Amino acid sequence: MKILLLGVGMQGKAALYDLANSREVTEIVAADRDFDALEAYVASREYGGRVRCEHVDGANSESINRLMAQRPDVAIDLMPVHFHNGVAAAAVKHGVHLVNASYATPEIRDLAGEARARGITILPEFGMDPGIDLVLLGEATRALDQVEEIITYGAGFPELEAADNPLKYKVTWTFEGVLRSYHRAGRVIRDGKIVEIKETEMFSPEQIHEIRIEGLGRLEAFPNGDALKYADLLGLDRSQLRNMGRYVLRWPGHCALWKTLADLHFLDDGPVMVDGTAVDRKRFLAALIEPQIQYGADERDVVVVRIDVTGRQSGEKKRILYQVIDRRDLETGFTAMSRTVGYTASIGALMIGTGRITARGVLSPINDIPYETFAHELARRGIRITSEFTAGD
Repeated sequence: MKILLLGVGMQGKAALYDLANSREVTEIVAADRDFDALEAYVASREYGGRVRCEHVDGANSESINRLMAQRPDVAIDLMPVHFHNGVAAAAVKHGVHLVNASYATPEIRDLAGEARARGITILPEFGMDPGIDLVLLGEATRALDQVEEIITYGAGFPELEAADNPLKYKVTWTFEGVLRSYHRAGRVIRDGKIVEIKETEMFSPEQIHEIRIEGLGRLEAFPNGDALKYADLLGLDRSQLRNMGRYVLRWPGHCALWKTLADLHFLDDGPVMVDGTAVDRKRFLAALIEPQIQYGADERDVVVVRIDVTGRQSGEKKRILYQVIDRRDLETGFTAMSRTVGYTASIGALMIGTGRITARGVLSPINDIPYETFAHELARRGIRITSEFTAGD
């Protein structure tokens, strides 16, 4: 199997490691904007000559098409999200299956018919969050005749010992991306009513709740975008849902700090004028803060994926809880975020390439991923899913 890996950053390096250690893979074309750094990185690893380095410019369609024209069996796109539409279009054009780890855009969903007609699988949203969470959500809801409550959590943050700065946070992907996710409108269902959350209100006290997780302790949760669209993907009747929400987890105190910064307009979308120069607020904050919140070589991050679903099965109240807690592997150096995103994307590509996923078109992890196979593949990589099935309250 020949795999094209686009983007070999933090998550891409984990995907490359996993692919290079997979017997099914005979050739990997690893492509990144920084070709020299990529070549040096690959030369420092023992990948048995199966990895060939290429330069890619995500903003240049010719660059993408040149790599797709080499006809890999599957491509994995871990470049910045604003390149995903062009990559997906090129994949369909050249007849290449595709996996990425970001939310499916309308433009990618519009490719469904053409991809299906050409026998191509596009699997977006296949990382940690979105990704692992959606597979678990689909499995949990299918086990119930009626779903009444869905509360999900997806988060990456430092172990408490490593949360040694005022943010109580360190970065495992671009901090600019984190900041953009901190200024996002959302929707939840509370007590049977749809609640619209403005992008400026996601850190407001009324949107925050606390949860205690065994082995970690007390954490605070804030809204993570629009939860209701997943009710539609699951085919659920919103009127039967008492509560539904998607949330991010952080150590206590994080939300209060970012509420203050949001109130001071640090996270606004519009630029601020400084001596006649337009300055993007989030890019400025990222450039200022990101160098100061890096992990040390012996520090670990934690990833939590938690799916808590309540409903009825054969008339009886049931609660289903799936959970993943992963930590940085200090031996390989890969963070928990890199493992759960990069390994998951690699698993998706391998499942498509080996025929364990046969559906064509634009797929959803909620409906189109065989849970048992996926759980087995995660466990082989040391990422374990725990489950609890209990009588509801």
